[in-house]
Amino acid sequence: MQDLEAHKARITQLEEFINDVLKEDLNRLEQCLNDFNGEIMEYVQLKNTLQTFGEHMPDGYKTQVNIGSNVFMQARVKKMDKILVNVGKEHFLEMSMQEAINFSDVRIKILTKQADVVREESVKKRSQIKMALIAISEREKLLQQQDER
Repeated sequence: MQDLEAHKARITQLEEFINDVLKEDLNRLEQCLNDFNGEIMEYVQLKNTLQTFGEHMPDGYKTQVNIGSNVFMQARVKKMDKILVNVGKEHFLEMSMQEAINFSDVRIKILTKQADVVREESVKKRSQIKMALIAISEREKLLQQQDER
């Protein structure tokens, strides 16, 4: 009878470990992965925008600029040889269009590698959860076999 209680206690302990530790770790990894993917998409969008400007708008473009309180003013950008790029921590560097495209390519590669590492960790967590669930299932089968005897 004590053996039966020990098995039930171990099953409960495994379930708590899955819910309290492994699933929380998995949620954090997925949030981190979403953050990486969002940042990658921003750099892809920057690269595409810069390429579009370079190919289709070499003489500049017209736009509207918010000057505060949702009041907009028409503006014309005539010279697009240099732009300011946020390189992180709200620090901006002046770059040429080609430098900015190269910078975005490098950042995309770095962020993709980091996201791949997080993705691998996520797969490991999922396999740990699966193994723990299999262990619970096996323990429950043992309990049922003992009950039948």
